[in-house]
Amino acid sequence: MSLRLRLTLWYSSILAVTMLIFGMGLYMFLNFFLMDSLERGLAETTAQMNRHLITNYNFQKMEAEIELKDTKTIRESLYFFQVYNFRAKSYSLSANLRNNPLPITDDDIKRIKEEDEPFSKKVTMGNNVLLVYYMPLTVTLQDERGRPAAVLQTAMEITPFESFFVAFKKILFTLGGLCIVIAASLGMFLSRKALKPIDQIIKTTNAIGTGNDLNKRIPYAGPPDEIGRLVETINGMLGRLNTMYSELDEAYLAQRQFVSDASHELRTPLTTIRGNVDLLEKMWKNMQGETKNDGLRDEDRLDMSIEAMQDIAGEAQRMSRLVNDLLALARADAGVIMEMKHLELKPLLEEVVRRAQMLPRTAEWHYSIEDAEGIYVKGNRDYLQQLMFIFIENAFKYTEEGVVSFEIQRHEHQIGICIVDTGMGMDKEEVPRIFDRFYRADVSRGITTGTGLGLSIAKWIIDEHHGSVEVMTRKNEGSTFIVWLPLSFPVIEQ
Repeated sequence: MSLRLRLTLWYSSILAVTMLIFGMGLYMFLNFFLMDSLERGLAETTAQMNRHLITNYNFQKMEAEIELKDTKTIRESLYFFQVYNFRAKSYSLSANLRNNPLPITDDDIKRIKEEDEPFSKKVTMGNNVLLVYYMPLTVTLQDERGRPAAVLQTAMEITPFESFFVAFKKILFTLGGLCIVIAASLGMFLSRKALKPIDQIIKTTNAIGTGNDLNKRIPYAGPPDEIGRLVETINGMLGRLNTMYSELDEAYLAQRQFVSDASHELRTPLTTIRGNVDLLEKMWKNMQGETKNDGLRDEDRLDMSIEAMQDIAGEAQRMSRLVNDLLALARADAGVIMEMKHLELKPLLEEVVRRAQMLPRTAEWHYSIEDAEGIYVKGNRDYLQQLMFIFIENAFKYTEEGVVSFEIQRHEHQIGICIVDTGMGMDKEEVPRIFDRFYRADVSRGITTGTGLGLSIAKWIIDEHHGSVEVMTRKNEGSTFIVWLPLSFPVIEQ
């Protein structure tokens, strides 16, 4: 059963019960009010008639007979009067009864004698319905002790009222049923209109599920009610899912590119190693026995073997560096947390300067680290040294002639480590991509060796130390990298 049908049934059921209770209450109230008014009118009329009765005493029989005196003065056209004497079992009737007495049963007589209280009830005479009021008439004799000797009955025809209530009941049921049908139809229409956005939600989600198009949104132009908030929430969720899937797609593409670039970088040294191994194997096979078919002297063969082994060793070192870089980036992707300590900056920089002087270079090496005196940072010593060597090695690599400078700057609560070179530089458009994995500026491709992972590792180390990097470069004039790190103020133990 659909939600629309359930809502309509609930609404119709509640309306039907409400209308039934209201109709029954209205019917009972009108019936009670009218009957009570008629009974009070009968009681007043009976009391008036009681003053017009004639009582005849038969002392021989020791009984009394009560008769009507004059009924015309009491609206005889509206009321019927009758006196019934219990002992004589005789009637005294008003003229409009035409010798057709009102019915009285033994139960009525018994009730009158026992209770001696007036009461009223409905009786049927032919096709007419009468409301009859019974008033006990008491005559005090020696042996009667004030018991009722007769009863005065006042009746009025209520057939029109009964017909009215029968018709009224039919009208209530008919109008109630008609209202329920109309309300159910209107409820079905309104529920269909109110729940139309849910159909849109279903259609949109089905379209997304079958077409994988997260750019679709649920159209809604209604008021900001519960349905509107639901649509807004689902549209927001779709937007977040779209963003998340876009990021996942980008990450997947980046991963594929990363694997492709890593494979390419690993394949080059492996090709070199395999070629040199094949060369060595071929030469030394020709040395077996006394047969030498390559036409080489022993000295030349030895020189070639040494050169091949040097190539193998160099490519193995290159592969080792590449694997170490990949391992560092894998740790970064895995969310490895560095162990941080409060470090005095100057001893760390002195160690970097000392080791940098031994790096292969063709440019002049200048440094000034006196301003680092008494400065502390919170970080990891090994990773900070790796960070600085990445920038220094790159500066030496891309500066064939000129100067590479290593300086310190301080700005408010940050310390800046500056690496300045006068090398080949790069276009400003390339700066946003230099920290991407395996990216190398076009000007350096084919000129210098490298994997394009160094700056990616450097950016990860900077981020882990809550720092930032500033890049200024101009093609054929050089580059400046400033690594900004927050200062740390260690607690001095007393």
